[in-house]
Amino acid sequence: MIAVKNLHKSFGSLNVLDGLDIQALDQGIFAILGPNGSGKTTLIKCILGMVIPDKGSIQINGKEVLGEWAYRGSISYMPQIANFPPNLKVIELINMIKSLRPEAIHEEALIETFGLKDSLEKKLVNLSGGTKQKVNIVLTFMSDSPLIILDEPTTGLDPLALTSLKQLILQERDKGKTILITSHIMSFIEEMADEVVFLLEGNIFFNGTIDSLMKQTKARNLELAISTIIQNSND
Repeated sequence: MIAVKNLHKSFGSLNVLDGLDIQALDQGIFAILGPNGSGKTTLIKCILGMVIPDKGSIQINGKEVLGEWAYRGSISYMPQIANFPPNLKVIELINMIKSLRPEAIHEEALIETFGLKDSLEKKLVNLSGGTKQKVNIVLTFMSDSPLIILDEPTTGLDPLALTSLKQLILQERDKGKTILITSHIMSFIEEMADEVVFLLEGNIFFNGTIDSLMKQTKARNLELAISTIIQNSND
């Protein structure tokens, strides 16, 4: 589904991505991890076409996407911070997104799952952070996109909503979709991800399964494994 080759991106004198290569990310859940400043947000924005790399290639389904735009219609993106128009009602925002993405077919079930029926007529400015995140989830998953990108999707969710989100992600994976997740919650990644791509200073330090990462670092959980990688990189 996604292949990245020799990707470079600098902002002034700051070299953010330094010849990044990622083996093809096909069906499954892939965690893009790294400390702040590692380049993971820039990588995601390059895939989305929001940042233009200085050099390199990004292919989706074998086709080069740099300089293209139509491929974005096959992506559902959930940003970390949902900057919704404050004076719109929830239902108005949902209907607006449906008008832009007519393939959206799942909103009613999602509204029910995340308990948003009583919030549909409320203005977004009056919603709590957790409720806004639930709206964010509905907007992301109501389209049947083969590629889903989730940036810190657990932010602000109560335990019930978090459980529903996990089930939803797994259901989409089981449909054969490609799901990219960024998160600082290692327990969530350890539970959900099939593979991990770990970035540090614009380079890939690990790309593979969580089990292989555990064996490589001799760590008992993902958090300790990631800490080991960072410590070894500083030695």
